[in-house]
Amino acid sequence: MTAEYDYEALGLVAGLEIHQQLDTETKLFCSCPTERHDPDEAVRSFTRYLHPTKSELGEIDEAALEESQIDREFEYLAYDSTCLVEEDDEPPHRLDDEALDVALEIAQLLDMGVVDQAHVMRKIVVDGSNTSGFQRSSLIATDGEIETSEGPVGIEDLLLEEESAQRIEETDSGVRWSLDRLGIPLVEIGTSPDIRSPEQAREAAERIGMLLRSTGTVKRGLGTIRQDVNVSIAEGARVEMKGVQSLDEIDDLVREEVGRQVALLEIRKELEKRGASVGDPIDASAVFEDTESGVIRGALSGGGSVMAVPLRGFDGLVGREIQPDRRLGTELSDHAKRHGAGGIFHTDELPAYGVTESEVGALREAVDAGEEDAVAIVADDTRTAELATEAVAARARTAINGVPEETRGANEDGTSRYLRPLPGAARMYPETDVPPVDPDPSEVETPELLTEKVERYRSEHGLDAGLAEQVAFGRRMPLFERVVGEGVDPTLAAGTLESTLTELRRDDVPVESLTDAHLTETLGLARDGDLPKGSVGDVLTVLAEEPSLTAEEALDRENLGGVSEDEVRDAVSEVVDRNAGQVEEEGMGAFSGLMGEAMGALQGKADGEVVSTALREEIQKRT
Repeated sequence: MTAEYDYEALGLVAGLEIHQQLDTETKLFCSCPTERHDPDEAVRSFTRYLHPTKSELGEIDEAALEESQIDREFEYLAYDSTCLVEEDDEPPHRLDDEALDVALEIAQLLDMGVVDQAHVMRKIVVDGSNTSGFQRSSLIATDGEIETSEGPVGIEDLLLEEESAQRIEETDSGVRWSLDRLGIPLVEIGTSPDIRSPEQAREAAERIGMLLRSTGTVKRGLGTIRQDVNVSIAEGARVEMKGVQSLDEIDDLVREEVGRQVALLEIRKELEKRGASVGDPIDASAVFEDTESGVIRGALSGGGSVMAVPLRGFDGLVGREIQPDRRLGTELSDHAKRHGAGGIFHTDELPAYGVTESEVGALREAVDAGEEDAVAIVADDTRTAELATEAVAARARTAINGVPEETRGANEDGTSRYLRPLPGAARMYPETDVPPVDPDPSEVETPELLTEKVERYRSEHGLDAGLAEQVAFGRRMPLFERVVGEGVDPTLAAGTLESTLTELRRDDVPVESLTDAHLTETLGLARDGDLPKGSVGDVLTVLAEEPSLTAEEALDRENLGGVSEDEVRDAVSEVVDRNAGQVEEEGMGAFSGLMGEAMGALQGKADGEVVSTALREEIQKRT
């Protein structure tokens, strides 16, 4: 269980970067749609090799430089909708007007000041996620603020950016990416370092998320919003943790990072006491000539090497836990993996993995390691082993100094792993292919907050509190507002979108196949009296299983069409005639029993309210 800390005493400082995809018609710098595809739908592919370039000041970003040391081929999957801009074979078009308007709405909700002129910049990225080797980004607004229960949190900046390509899988030669996501408009919102507890970090993220969804123009679903969390403590260092998918993970991630930094500072103190140092890597392949270790034997038989680095004063500390199931040795291994190796072995965990005690002794002797020393080894092809061991040595040296500044990836269990060095200003330079724009916030209206929508849905549409909140905060809120504006009964629309679809999903109906058009057409038929409200789920079931049909075709095929009011009255009259004795004896007391019979006679093709009204009137005439 994660330890509890006095965050104020530790000097916890945290900030957020929220990345949210916008649900616009087209991408940010071209006219391609923002719809996603299955990789199997790709019609072709092409490959690229990316390299870092110098900034306008002649500098190369450290993170990009480390990335470039890994020799990888990047393959890109292209679709029918892919254009030359996405392939970086044509200059980008002007900044998308719809995306800019949405960004201005968000700026208003965050109480931010909009810049007089927005210039597009290039941000160097050479991990393959952008075909051009950079991401385009534009500052739209600054100096905002949100409120939390622990005090205000400043919003430093709002940027409008292009989304990166979707990573599909690792290949033998590099990475495969999908271009359907590349270029989708994305806003990046950065808070000030005002957050002082894990709970406040989560609350601030939830508040920003609610404001974003209030626009009704952001994409929903897994991967459409990502949170990066910056965390530091007084004696530690700023660490950026990327790729937090769920709000539920943020507070745990902050707690675990505080714990990691506290543990690293404790290791630093012990290393200082021991006068620790890191030696130069050496080739220790001779130690393992007759090894039974499968990993090491595989590397040597393929012409590779075993590189070793002496960690003087590190004995017992490489294996010390700094996060659940993660140790200082795991940190060293992350750096080795970053340079292509499968990982490391170290003497705090050996003998193991086929490495014998005698081999451990010989290894220690080969690097002149004493009792307080540890040794780390990498077995791989010679070039990879050399690069990985140098990276391990560099990380071990930073352990002597404490906590390194770096970018880390968020794990699902709240822990994190090393990704790359923190990026610097050298990665940014002007985009000369896109002209600047003059944002005008007066051209957009401030969106209604979701919390305000809940109250309006209750007062104007008569929805109960629970259903009103479900609709307002649900992913289909824009659709609800649209169909209600077109005359669909609000209760029917809300019940269909939030309850009926949930019930169908539980019955294994593939509701993910239903489009907004399917839902709009079906609700429109109910509005016009062509489809009984009770049959809406039946039509949606047919459409989910055969999405190529229209709602009207599904209705006709299943013979679910409604009946006229005259047909309802005729059917009700026949039911009352058959039960004349009961009606005469019980009067309106016979209503409940006859209602079920009347609905059965109409085979569910009539709305219950219409049948109920006709039946009451018919009974009243007979008594």
